[in-house]
Amino acid sequence: MNGSTQPSPPAGPSGPFPAIRAFRLEQWIKNTLAFVPMVLNHQVTDPSLWLAGLVAFVALGCVASAGYLVNDLRDREHDRLHPSKRSRPIAAGTLSAPAAIAWIAALVTIGVALAATSLPPAFLWTLIAYGAGTTAYSLGLKRVAILDVLVLAGLFVVRLEAGGAATDVALSPWLLTFAMFVFLSLAIVKRYGELAMVRAGRAEGSPGRGYRVDDADLLRSVGVAAGTVSVVVLALYVMSDDVRVLYARPTLLLLVCPALLFWVLRIWMLADRGELDDDPLVFTTRDPFAWATAAGVLAVLWLAT
Repeated sequence: MNGSTQPSPPAGPSGPFPAIRAFRLEQWIKNTLAFVPMVLNHQVTDPSLWLAGLVAFVALGCVASAGYLVNDLRDREHDRLHPSKRSRPIAAGTLSAPAAIAWIAALVTIGVALAATSLPPAFLWTLIAYGAGTTAYSLGLKRVAILDVLVLAGLFVVRLEAGGAATDVALSPWLLTFAMFVFLSLAIVKRYGELAMVRAGRAEGSPGRGYRVDDADLLRSVGVAAGTVSVVVLALYVMSDDVRVLYARPTLLLLVCPALLFWVLRIWMLADRGELDDDPLVFTTRDPFAWATAAGVLAVLWLAT
């Protein structure tokens, strides 16, 4: 493009429910983190906690979808230059800006109402913090290199905090530290994948981002290191006194370390090959190797308990 003309909305697929597509319901998989505190605390037999986790899951999902709409409104001109994002309903012109704004208000109202009427006050404040973080990210922080991935990793940790607040389960420093590093690695691999597409000629650039193609090597180094550090944190936790409170055979948990390392390095290998075209967590839900790894980890946790 020579920059002399403004890109017009592409003729994207309209479909009967463009707003539903704009909600990115597939991204709600990330909100399953709300169940992690109760599961790791071995409180899976209490139906009230599962109900609280479910309400937290939906409330987080509503606020997250509102955040995606804010992001797509903000980035619609940039998205029209992207090979896949140009089909998003707002960028494609199948969902109007006024309609998107109305949906944002409705989703936030539903999320806050669920939190205020069904869950402890601590969850409501955590939800508000999460919403503020996603809004700040969409409105500007996503354009600041390095800070953007730190914010994304922090938002994953906030989801964990929200789950703990909803189910009244305290989160250990071990879990929070592990989560920060592993999700930092996943946030960086997403940026690295975008740059890999540009480098391979599958995209014209990375508009609206704070990175250049020659930043890819640095991102790869930091991202792989963060993923590796998360495995080290897990190993240190297994060897600590804290683990003996919850597990009868804690040494077995060391088997989780190579499984986690395999998952992290596999995602990075695919990204380096240019084969990771989606969000890494969404990709994981479709990857048979990830499912097999998760099954193995669950088996180890069961045997160690």
